Amino acid sequence: MTLPKPLARYATLTGFVELARSLSADPVELLRSVELDPSGLDLQDRWVPAASIVRLLELSAAVTAHQDFALRLAERRRLSTLGPLSVAIRDEPNARSALRMLIRFQHTYNEALFIDITERDGLSTIVLRVEPGEPMPVRQATELAVAVIHQLLQYLLGDRWRPVSVCFEHGRPGDDSTHRRVFDAPLVFDGNYSGIVVYTGDLDLPNRLSDPVLRSYSQQVLDDLSASETPTLERRVRELVELLLPTGRCSVDQVAASLGVDRRTVHRHLAGSGQTFTRVVDDTRAELAQRLVTSGRHTFAEISEMLSFSAPSGFSRWFTRRFGMTPREWRTRSEA
Repeated sequence: MTLPKPLARYATLTGFVELARSLSADPVELLRSVELDPSGLDLQDRWVPAASIVRLLELSAAVTAHQDFALRLAERRRLSTLGPLSVAIRDEPNARSALRMLIRFQHTYNEALFIDITERDGLSTIVLRVEPGEPMPVRQATELAVAVIHQLLQYLLGDRWRPVSVCFEHGRPGDDSTHRRVFDAPLVFDGNYSGIVVYTGDLDLPNRLSDPVLRSYSQQVLDDLSASETPTLERRVRELVELLLPTGRCSVDQVAASLGVDRRTVHRHLAGSGQTFTRVVDDTRAELAQRLVTSGRHTFAEISEMLSFSAPSGFSRWFTRRFGMTPREWRTRSEA
């Protein structure tokens, strides 16, 4: 059976809106052009198709005429972008154990990113691959990933740390000044791999931020991460339904295509957990409706459109049947 296409957390795009605006691009238009919901950026842990994020980065670089778009985006990230994993990584004793942890739990933040480490003659090579599940350019996504790993090492080892070299499989950009500033190390383009070469001894240097007293708390975070599994197909379907509802293209065929499977596979997996696609759509729509009506940030007409109702009256009738009160009554009660 064909495997579902990989997902990534919205946290990957931390700082995207501000960066796009600073480069005179419309972030909302860019997001919608790759079928990503702009309002979803507030939900850092929400999963979306990794391919959509990869396309967004490439499109943004082209629209802004900045081949360094991903590197600029990386500069706006923090260790906390990794979510709960950042807590555990911060208190690892050295960079080697931190990287091993990142590799072990990489499925908790980006299913399209793969990291390997090889050691030889006193040098360690950290190789990164971006595999979005379908053929497409990955230059920007690769540079973002390399920059994030570089930032992590600098965070653990101190601002004075430098890699031996930074390598990319793609060609050198017309202007590599941002690359030279961000990495401050010899750059290799058109190489055999994308990644970072470091002295092996650097990986065993003490983590300057590690606090042994807090390690027991970090262990609890690890236990929680270990208990979590790669998102099930049912969870993937829910995430995609939430993503596709505002586009008016939320169908089982569209969801199946986004997952890289056929519609029968979707129905079979949902039936295995006592669910149907119609029920998943209705439940997801209800969760979104509660959130949007309660927030008060959108008119009821806007919410109706975001939830793919043909008219506000249809949304109002559905909401009343589902929750026993009109949207206006619900919003009034929540504001009381």
